[in-house]
Amino acid sequence: MKILVIGGSYFLGKTFTMLARDYHELYLLNRGNQPFDEEDIVEYVMDRHDSKALSIIPEEYFDVIVDFCAYQKGDIELVTKNLKASFKQYIFISTCDVYRRGTMQVMNEDSELEDRNFGGQAGDYITGKVLLEEELRRCCKERKAAFTSIRPAFIYGPDNYAPRESVYFKWILTAGQILHPYDATGEFQMVFVLDVAKAILAACGNEKAYNRAFNLCNPDSLTYEDFADILENAMGLSFEKVELSVGEVLEKEIPLPFPLTREESQWYDGSRAAELGIQYTPIEQGMAVTAEYYQNT
Repeated sequence: MKILVIGGSYFLGKTFTMLARDYHELYLLNRGNQPFDEEDIVEYVMDRHDSKALSIIPEEYFDVIVDFCAYQKGDIELVTKNLKASFKQYIFISTCDVYRRGTMQVMNEDSELEDRNFGGQAGDYITGKVLLEEELRRCCKERKAAFTSIRPAFIYGPDNYAPRESVYFKWILTAGQILHPYDATGEFQMVFVLDVAKAILAACGNEKAYNRAFNLCNPDSLTYEDFADILENAMGLSFEKVELSVGEVLEKEIPLPFPLTREESQWYDGSRAAELGIQYTPIEQGMAVTAEYYQNT
């Protein structure tokens, strides 16, 4: 297939690109901050918000567009309105955060989406993704193309730029300790970056994925205590847990990456991905791969 990848040079996008290049003809649209410079990959260096630049992409046919970096209302519409090339399927990388918060229910792909903006950077991010979910459907209908929404939970893995497991590995490797909220009741789900990349690849040109959404997450919920144990096993070494209460974490405004309380927690059903042939990597295995990467870089 001929696949136009918007983004594709960082973390998940890079993982997908390196995986898909062995099977398909790839065209990358990005700002060129981390160019691939590979003979088998065509790169269009431009800002996705530059409508004039989008319009000069050759009028050819793409089987699939995979969009890794749509974050705000209008991002998808600008592409579909200004791209002269036709396409059969548009895959949008969304997030499990689009679901309504505070229900204490397990969210599947048909659950209600959030319609409130909680403010701040995180609130704007969620609102942007929710608005893009509707925009995706509308724009694909206008272009007579199929849509697919990929909704991962917390993604982890080598080269993760989000301050999650990478922060913990840095603490362990540089100081031999981590900050640990001992009374946290929050729960969270994670998914290995390679599993997400494989799911996106499996959705490309797959009629089972047309006009559908897919949650991606390991079925088991983790606590901060579980996460500390997984890190210790993955690193193969012991470290000190500097214990703080949730109250102290909040008072000192320490930006820990996962929900601190059960009331903040969300739970997701990621079983639909099995229809794409996806089996989730056990978190112990995926975190061991990730730990090895950080120990060797």
